[in-house]
Formats: sequence, structure tokens, C-alpha cells
Amino acid sequence: MLDLLLIVTASVFNPHTETSTPNIVVMYVDDMGWGDLPSQGATTWSMPNLDRLEDEGTRYTQFYVAQPVCSASRAALLTGCYPNRLGIHGALAPRNTHGIHADETTLAELLKTKGYATGIFGKWHLGHHEAFLPTNHGFDEYLGIPYSNDMWPGHPVRPKDWPPLPLIDGTETIEAITTLDRQHPLTAAFTERAVDFIDRNAEGPFFVYVPHPQPHVPLARGEAFAGSSEQGWYGDVMQEIDWSMGQVLEALDRNGVADNTLVIFASDNGPWLNYGDHAGTAAHLREGKGTTFEGGVRVPCIARWPGHVKPGHINDTHWMTIDLLPTVAGIVDADLPERSIDGADAIDVLTSQPGAPPPQDAYLFYYRQNELQAIRSGRWKLHLPHVYRSLEGREGGSGGTPVNYTWGVQHPLALYDLQVDPAESVDVQHAHPEVMAHMLAIAEAARADLGDSITKREGNGRRQPGRVAVDD
Repeated sequence: MLDLLLIVTASVFNPHTETSTPNIVVMYVDDMGWGDLPSQGATTWSMPNLDRLEDEGTRYTQFYVAQPVCSASRAALLTGCYPNRLGIHGALAPRNTHGIHADETTLAELLKTKGYATGIFGKWHLGHHEAFLPTNHGFDEYLGIPYSNDMWPGHPVRPKDWPPLPLIDGTETIEAITTLDRQHPLTAAFTERAVDFIDRNAEGPFFVYVPHPQPHVPLARGEAFAGSSEQGWYGDVMQEIDWSMGQVLEALDRNGVADNTLVIFASDNGPWLNYGDHAGTAAHLREGKGTTFEGGVRVPCIARWPGHVKPGHINDTHWMTIDLLPTVAGIVDADLPERSIDGADAIDVLTSQPGAPPPQDAYLFYYRQNELQAIRSGRWKLHLPHVYRSLEGREGGSGGTPVNYTWGVQHPLALYDLQVDPAESVDVQHAHPEVMAHMLAIAEAARADLGDSITKREGNGRRQPGRVAVDD
């Protein structure tokens, strides 16, 4: 009987069976910290639908974003490329005239080649001019905001001459949002459109991308969730996000497609710590958003795909958003983009194959204007000399008003053993000269390919973003 059980188990979780066209749902929230899942430490709000997703799927405790900031993170998720390879850095603002290039292939465009219906409902942030909007990059439908919800004149630290926050349907602005009250309904509106999209395309295959603007400040939550958590504003927002996931899961169940749908939940970077009680937490990890420490680039991640992703499982193998596109390409038997990408097929990690290694030997962490700041390889994390902002040892702000970071903190060359030191607190470079030699060789190869503004290297593998001419 035991032998039979082992054979059945192996067949259920064999990722190398014939390809299929599962529906795909990706919910990508904004600024949620690693410690904001109840299973990873949160105690003052509840997330029963994400708990359900964990029970029916796998929680990945070492899932990374390519950069700890909005636009760059999203470029990596949707293209399988390091964002600096595409000329995307930081967070694109209303004044920017560049965005994702027409020759780059998004996950939506890849799935269109296999007959998928594609929809995005939420925050885009890869260029706000029409040429850059989602419906020109593989998505059939779009309802959302083109950049972060604080990029408007209503935010105390934003330029007063910035325009109101545009709510866009397709390529048409249907509302110019000028008050926070008009942001409160957005989570529900994006959820309702996502559910409607699933209902209309239930015969499949479909790809639904739900990049919620929350819990990025300014916090906004629907009336039904005001005061619903013990924590306050941030907890209320987290519970509404959980409700959103519940609505999506219910739609999959109602349409009888849950067993043929890969659902992924993740965050675009770590928490914006200086907002204090209007921000999340990175738990035991160091720092948060805007740094390449673990608190900035290691994010919550859960996946469910019945019969493929193990239920009730925790996977500690590290992988990154750049691996999603090639993994999906392998699942649906789609051709990879003509332009080179950086990700690798992570199906063995997604499905938790016994002993499966990370998809790649090394992952690079760039930040700011093409600064190579850190590298992860195996259990090791190398930090190259760089300057960063810090909130270490201090409390954040309250009520939506941030405190100031300590700016210009110098970080020297250092090696951390993440297996025993996920807080990146003890430099062990002198005890591991062979590891240092390996990591520095990776750094040199990265500089030759992608450049490094810290060491004034240009790199020969970088591409230009798309650009538009704008009248002065």
C-alpha cells in the first residue's frame, strides 16, 4: 500500500507531464511586507482567504522581487527580465515620457499566442502614455490607475502641479480622482471587474492580473472594512485585500474552473517602513522597501494549482519574479520571447519537487539608476559597497505621516549566510574566501552585461525603454 501511495503522489505532482492551458490568476499587491501574512507573523488582522490558499497550495518563504520599487518590480514580473535590462528604473511618475518598449514581450502577450483571454485590473506602472498602456501590450481589458496612488497633488510630498490620479478603462480616462474618498472604492472596483472577467471567460483559457494599488499609501479601504481589524487603517486594508482574493476564489469555484487554475499571490516589494502604522512589517528581515536587504526584496508568495502545487506545503527554496514568465511558457508550451530574458523555468520549485534546487545559480539585485547592490547565490548574499536609506532602530510615523529616513548610510562589502542569518547581521566574508571569489566573479559578469553605475560600467546587454514625444 505504501508503494502504491508513493506512485500516486509522484504522478500527481509530476511537472513534466504533457503541457496544458490552465487559467492563470496573479494578484500582486503593493508594499505588503513579508511579515504581513498571518502565517508569517501578523496578529492584528485576519486573512482567512489567504489562509485557505495556503491550505490548498504552497507558501514560498524565499520568493524575491528583482528590485524593491514599483515600476522596476512590475517590469520584471511581466517580462522575465531584470528591469534595468529594459531601461526601467525606480517608479515612473506623471512627468516621465518613457515606459515599456513595444518590442518587449509581456506575459500577457506570450499567453495570447496560446489563445488566452487577458485582463488587468489595478495598478499598471509601466508607462502612462497610451503607447505604454496594457491594452497595447497584450491585455484585452484594463481598468486601473497607471502609476502609484500617491502620485497626485493630494499627497503632501508630491508636486502640486501633478495631475489628478487617472482611472483608466482601456485607454480612456473615465475619472480624474482628486480626493481620498474616491480611492476608497478602488479595491472593490478592481475585484468586481476581475470576477466579471472570469465569469465571461470561464470556458478559458484566461489570464487575470490583479495588481492592487493597496496597501501603498495613502491607505484606502471600502466602507465595509473601516474599523474591521484590531490594527486600524493598515489592518483594514489587508482584510479587504483578503476579501478580494476570496471573491476571486469564489468565482473560480462557481464556474467550476478552480482545479484548472494556477493562482499566485505576491507583493511587489517590502513595506514602506517610515509610514509606521500605515505600513506593514518585514518581520525578522532587515530594512524594507527602497533597500536591497531582505526586507526590501523578499516578499510574501502563495500559489495554488490543484494536482500540481502541493497543498498545505511550505517551500524554502528561493526564486524570483523573473522566473514566472519562462515557467508559464513551459507550462503552456509557448515560445520564449525573441529578445533575451533573465528568468529560468522554475516549475520544479513551483511544484516542490524533492531536492529541486533554485532555478538559477545567482540572482542580482540592482536599485536606483542601475546600481548593482547585492547578489544571492545559494545560501549566500553578497552586498557590494553602496549607499542606502535606513530606519533601523527607529519607529515609523503614524496616521499617514511618515518620519524621515536616515539617508546616505554607507554599506561596505559584506557576505551574509542567509541560512543562519536571514537578518543580514554578521559579515562572514573572511571565513569564506572561495565564496567571495565566486560571488565577485558573478558581480563582474553582471557589470559586463547590465552595467553598474557605482563602478561606472555601461554594460553591453541593456536595452532602451519605449519613449514618446511630448509637447512642452
